[in-house]
Amino acid sequence: METVRFFSVQIALIAVVLVLHTYIGLHIIRRTLIFSDLVLDQLAAFGALAAIGLGIEYGTIQSYAASMAAVLFGAMLLTLIKPKRQAIPREAIIGIMYALTLVACLLLADKLRGGEAYVAKTLSGSMLWVTWPLVCITAITYILLLLFHYKFRHKFIGLAENPQSMSNERFWDFLLFTTQGIITVLIVPIAGVLLAYAFLMIPAAIAAMFTRKWAGAVIIGWSAGFAACLIGLCSSYFFNLPYGPTLVLFLGLFFVCAAILRVVLGRKAFV
Repeated sequence: METVRFFSVQIALIAVVLVLHTYIGLHIIRRTLIFSDLVLDQLAAFGALAAIGLGIEYGTIQSYAASMAAVLFGAMLLTLIKPKRQAIPREAIIGIMYALTLVACLLLADKLRGGEAYVAKTLSGSMLWVTWPLVCITAITYILLLLFHYKFRHKFIGLAENPQSMSNERFWDFLLFTTQGIITVLIVPIAGVLLAYAFLMIPAAIAAMFTRKWAGAVIIGWSAGFAACLIGLCSSYFFNLPYGPTLVLFLGLFFVCAAILRVVLGRKAFV
């Protein structure tokens, strides 16, 4: 029964998480904002570390609130810092922001008792301790965000496909980054920075190789990501491998296989 409980709760969480992460990941890839999620992931970790420094226990509501404040600040910066000249691409600015955030986390952790352990926890997460209440809260939040994105899908898709036609580009940019921030705050304490980034980028990257249709891409990305995570979950459990790195490894292997398949099939594989 313990094995059944473990697999059921993990599978449920992965199935829920991958839907929204794949969709948001498609936006990030098609707009070439590749490191934006890493910035927000690292800011969420920084917020949690700052809360620990203030005596707040990791994983509590107050810890989540501190992470949310940090990622909202990051979402604002990502929205406002947008070079108009091509000499400095936006992705370069985002990369610099990520480096600075990572360094800030390391410096802060150095001043905390047991800081190295907390940094390791923010990188690897605690998915082994996922519970049904946490899955339910995550599912409800993700469903609400999906409904929000479906209602305003033309605005968000317009950002990716025809930003020149947008009258309030910065406003919708901020809402997109805020959505990233919310799912980041929810997933980083569970999955850690590395797996959270893999959830967002790898299934979306696989889907982007085969179609530009948004609905079809979400289905392809979710299916590939879920299959990879299921194999990684079983491998981690039965071969006693580290949970997060194993899932990232199999997601990466699926990406490599998809890239090979894309080359073999050629142009006819893209719709």
